[in-house]
Amino acid sequence: MEEKDGILVKDIQIDDKKIVHVKSIFFENGCFIIISENSNKIGSVTIASSISSKVTSTIVIPSKFDSIFIKSIAQRISLMLNGICLVSLHIKTPLDIKSMKTIMGEILNMISTQAEKDAK
Repeated sequence: MEEKDGILVKDIQIDDKKIVHVKSIFFENGCFIIISENSNKIGSVTIASSISSKVTSTIVIPSKFDSIFIKSIAQRISLMLNGICLVSLHIKTPLDIKSMKTIMGEILNMISTQAEKDAK
């Protein structure tokens, strides 16, 4: 994981040909997570907002693949941060369950690391 100007960047090797780039930009009231496969592009966008452990989410730009995955990431992170979370996903092919779990785990690790830094 690499940090540049408040932006966390992580590359996740999914298989021999697929690398997923994850960028996280943190704000006082939430974050923006950008997930892209083998490139640096913005894709579909979902936003979730959490107030008092109630989450509201909506799709801003629909996805061809894995819209439930994007929505679950946005909702989970907005609950963790008790704020707003935007998630962008640009992939060329659908993700399998193992890849989704790997990506979700790495993102949650990034969020918890940032939350620990903010607490200090």
